[in-house]
Parts: sequence; structure tokens; C-alpha cells
Amino acid sequence: MKRTVSCHLELSVAGPAELVFGVAVAAGIPLATEALTVSSGGEYLTPDELQDAHGTRLHRVRVDAGTVLLDYAACADGLAEPAGVDEIDRLRYLRQSRYCESDRLAPTAAAEFEGLTGIALLTAVVGWVHDRISYVGGASVGTDSALDTLLARRGVCRDFAHLCIALLRALGVPARMAAVYAPGLSPMEFHAVCEALVDGTWWVVDATGHAPRQSLLRIATGRDAADTAFLTSFGAPVELVALDVSATAEDFAPDDQQTLTRLR
Repeated sequence: MKRTVSCHLELSVAGPAELVFGVAVAAGIPLATEALTVSSGGEYLTPDELQDAHGTRLHRVRVDAGTVLLDYAACADGLAEPAGVDEIDRLRYLRQSRYCESDRLAPTAAAEFEGLTGIALLTAVVGWVHDRISYVGGASVGTDSALDTLLARRGVCRDFAHLCIALLRALGVPARMAAVYAPGLSPMEFHAVCEALVDGTWWVVDATGHAPRQSLLRIATGRDAADTAFLTSFGAPVELVALDVSATAEDFAPDDQQTLTRLR
């Protein structure tokens, strides 16, 4: 499968800052072409590339006050190997985290999904979140957690993913977030989905149902949005002035949301 992706970011930085971008396609995905440029005040910078867990590639620059531009483009010509499984991952993704309070949601999870296990449980949780949470652009803020989403009954893709992750962890299923490029998504943006470890395999699920899972292209993987943000900043305040994302794919069929799918 050939997938072509790009993004453009424009930032206004108030003073000296360290910027960490999480926009590059994850390591392990065959790439035909790739280019990333970062400029500040009209001068091109050379980012440091740092590799995080599961092939996540971060690009770090240090800048002074002014306008910062990032442009990224890549063409993936092939599929990655399926995500591996080890005991550390199982433990890490069973723990509660900043945005996924599985401990506080445990009573709800137990009451709603009593007696279910395996794939039947995974399917039930995703369907439950899909039916009860309304997708509303701009409905949440960056500090909203899975519990906030459940109480508000609305959110965006990261909120749907957080709630799925928290409920699954509460029921003993390791679950994590993946930030992805999503061909077929409308309106086009960075997208967030849930991966769950069931029967020895990491399966990707998307309670929003907004993009075909078969075409998703992994960017970053972690416990929740704190590990998978497209931008992290330290130092002076940073304002996102513009964001443009594009993702297309050849030869993919509509997703019926019932087929088990791996993120590749």
C-alpha cells in the first residue's frame, strides 16, 4: 500500500524555547521519500532526531522569539512489521496514566462489561464508546481526561481513544494510544486511535469510525496524549498559528469497523 503524507506547522514563539515535534512517520515503515525542514526567522535549523518507544521519532530544536515553520512530507511504499509484544509493554499499558484514569473508571467498566473477555470485550468497549460519546470538534481542551469525556459525553478523536484505553485497562486489557496519519479522514487532521493487546496481538480500534484503519500510518505510540503529542514545548509560550495535514492512500477499501486490524 502506497501512502503519502505531509504537514505544515506555523508557530509564534514568545522567547527562547525548546520545541519537540512528533510528526515523522514511525521507524520501521518502508519509505520511498521523506523530507523535514524547520526554520526560524528565515534561517533553516538542523533538528536533533531522538527515537522513543515503538519507533516514535522526535525532532528537537532550540529557538529564540519569532516565527517557526515546519514542513514534513513522506511517501510510505509498503507496510511495517506487526507491532511486537513483550512483558514490559503489557505492564506499562495496564497502568493508569495522566489522561486515562483506569482506576477511577473501574466500577463503570465492571458494571457495563461483566462477563466479557477477549475480542468480544474489545468490540463491546469500542461500540459502547461510539454510541455514548458525540464527536464535536473543539469540544474538549488539552487537559481533559477519559473521565472528563465520559461526563461531558462529547469530544474529539483523542478523547474517544482515551476513554477506550481507560476502560480496557480497567478490565485487565493492556491498551495504548497511537498518533497517526489517517487517509480518508474528514476533515483532515492528525488522528488518534487505540491499540489493545488481545490474544497476543496489538489490534487497532477507532471508536470515532472516521477513517479506514487499514490505511493508518503510525507516527507516535505511548500511554496517552502526553506521549504522542505532535508538539511539545519547554520555555517561552508558543502559539500554534497554522496547521495543515494531508494524507492519501492507494488501494484501500472502506472500513466496516468489525474486522480485526493491525496498525502497519
